[in-house]
Amino acid sequence: MADEKKPVEAAVEAPVEEAPKKKAPAKKKAPAKKKPEPAPEPAKKSFAKPTVHDFEVIVAPHITEKTMALMQNANKVTIKVNANANKIEIKDAFQRIFQVKVVDVKVSNQRSKSTTRGGRYKGKISGFKKAVVTIAEGEAIDLFKE
Repeated sequence: MADEKKPVEAAVEAPVEEAPKKKAPAKKKAPAKKKPEPAPEPAKKSFAKPTVHDFEVIVAPHITEKTMALMQNANKVTIKVNANANKIEIKDAFQRIFQVKVVDVKVSNQRSKSTTRGGRYKGKISGFKKAVVTIAEGEAIDLFKE
């Protein structure tokens, strides 16, 4: 009987119940995107109207290659001012005339120079006081209005 082969019982495996596949949690729908409201623009600083004194303090813009480069690259404007004006007067006058926020004012005295005119005649270039006014970021002025 040893030679007899026993019928191999077919291993009937009970179907193993697999854990139900977990579905990815349903993504919560984000609430409908609201259009972002445009940020309220900061209230424009309104400056007082310029007075006669303001126009006496600021004489004229000082235009050279160097000052034009400063204006374009560093947002600084160079102006000729009254010899008796101080930084506070210059700042207030500039803000009133051009309606922009001034951050800084630097003042210097330009000395007078002697020169020759036509190689023969002596002359003199008069001295003046100048101010380099730094304007707040994001603001600009147009000195050359048409």
